[in-house]
Amino acid sequence: AATMVTAGIYMITRLHTVFEMSPFALEVVAVLGALTALFAATIALVQTDIKKVLAYSTVSQLGFMVLALGVGAFATAIFHLMTHAFFKALLFLGAGSVIHGMSGEQDVQKMGGLRKKMPVTYVTFLIGTLAIAGAPGLAGFFSKDEILWHTWAGGHTALWLIATCTATLTAFYMFRLLFLTFFGELRADHEVAHHVHESPAVMTMPLVILAVLSVVGGWVGLPDHWLWGNTLGRFLAPVTGHPHVGHGGLLGEEALMAIATALAGAGATLAYVFYVRRPGLPMALSGRFRGIYELLLNKYRVDELYDAIIVRPYVRASTFLWKVVDQGLIDGFVNGLAGAVGANGNLWRHAQTGNVQHYALVFLGGVVAILAYYVMR
Repeated sequence: AATMVTAGIYMITRLHTVFEMSPFALEVVAVLGALTALFAATIALVQTDIKKVLAYSTVSQLGFMVLALGVGAFATAIFHLMTHAFFKALLFLGAGSVIHGMSGEQDVQKMGGLRKKMPVTYVTFLIGTLAIAGAPGLAGFFSKDEILWHTWAGGHTALWLIATCTATLTAFYMFRLLFLTFFGELRADHEVAHHVHESPAVMTMPLVILAVLSVVGGWVGLPDHWLWGNTLGRFLAPVTGHPHVGHGGLLGEEALMAIATALAGAGATLAYVFYVRRPGLPMALSGRFRGIYELLLNKYRVDELYDAIIVRPYVRASTFLWKVVDQGLIDGFVNGLAGAVGANGNLWRHAQTGNVQHYALVFLGGVVAILAYYVMR
């Protein structure tokens, strides 16, 4: 959905011939992708800002794309980049519609029950949620499961397990977001609740268009033996080449699809239990596992770590250079030199009295001194 966010995916794809010359480099890419996907997904589990959930979801989905690159499925990474653009743009614009209808409110804990007041936003947001969760037939289903298939068939069992767990978490936190925003009772202030309304057509029509693309956008990349097959993969083959896919062992592509779909359904069901059927349960669990909850809520304290390792040492070094080097040494030398010149001038200033007789006396003294010098020689 954002050019600069996905530019790295495009770059590695265009340079795939270079990466393929180093299997170790590809392995590093795959591991980083899988760990990034899991890392960001766990953070998204507990965020309460509607845009932050989607932002960390984007980081997680980028991890899926990087994983595809690392296992050599370059066309598949571009496929997921495309489908992700559809449903993630839909979800972000849907979040914008919700924020607009809620008078600028972004905290999902102060939302709820919006499906009746904002029906178009709700239906399109639901489609986007189903797409990113990998509901069968929707855009994210085909691209995500193709990544999982290539990971499994390439012999990366551990990475496949991480990616499958991440896909389950994705379904959970996205349906958590959906249920907190659109289900239950409205938890907003009275003044905000009074003004909740559906967004105008200029905002909802793009949602409808993106919802349609989130449904049909994945049909250009069907499995090879389904209907017209992977049209997008064949289109990109002159640039990306054909991926080297293993046989997959005991599990075929359809079996892996069934496993991933079942786990995604389990994640969505768990979110329904937590946030619709028993809404008090998440608070009880967060209180019981306070340390883990705060670690995820504070994003593994990456900001604090960055501040301690990068920001504060940089500020201390800058302060040292400012006060000691710049003001102390450089300014001190320049100001000291100017002071010395000034003191010397001030000393000789006393000789300039303006008295002609005094000047004549000094002149006479100089002549006598010069004559005495030559006489003495």
